[in-house]
Amino acid sequence: MTRPFIYVTICLLGLAACNSETKSDTATATQPSVEPQKKTGDEPIVINEQSEADTLKGSLKAVASGSIGSTSIVVNYHSPAVRGRVIWGGLVPFDNVWVTGAHKATNIEFSGKVRIGRTTIEAGKYALFTIPGKDQWTIIINKNWEQHLADDYSDKDDIVRIKVKPEVESVNQERLRYVIETESASKGELVIYWEKLEISLPVESIE
Repeated sequence: MTRPFIYVTICLLGLAACNSETKSDTATATQPSVEPQKKTGDEPIVINEQSEADTLKGSLKAVASGSIGSTSIVVNYHSPAVRGRVIWGGLVPFDNVWVTGAHKATNIEFSGKVRIGRTTIEAGKYALFTIPGKDQWTIIINKNWEQHLADDYSDKDDIVRIKVKPEVESVNQERLRYVIETESASKGELVIYWEKLEISLPVESIE
């Protein structure tokens, strides 16, 4: 075998090996993961407008977030579903302190100072309770934010108590839903939707 022939053969073998490695690399890069990432179930979800019942069980861990003025607001809660039940005066009794969710007390966190009613609230995390009534509700901001249901609730820890009138909606909201809505540069509302009621709490950013 002559030297030129040997040289050409070696080059061809080298090119074949390179092409094989390139194809292998490409296949590896585009191959989808065999095991999908497992969900832990601990991450809260955002509850959207929902008129129809879903197949999910229990009260879902949920979050709502938004900004009013320069203040960021985050609400963490558990969202129960209607599931054909009588909610007001039934599942949720009138004239009792309610966590306005399920399991743990709903908590609300402000990144800066806000004004609710005539009260100025410092940045921080608080519990949000309500007392539903037939004609009006009492919304409560309480400084003991980490509570199980209303077991440890004490009105001595209340920072705000404000009365609001619920509005009746024409469309059912299957799962309890919180929304932060902006109205102007410094004013907005925390809105609670469930079943056919809407309850709004005016909030003003003063930072």
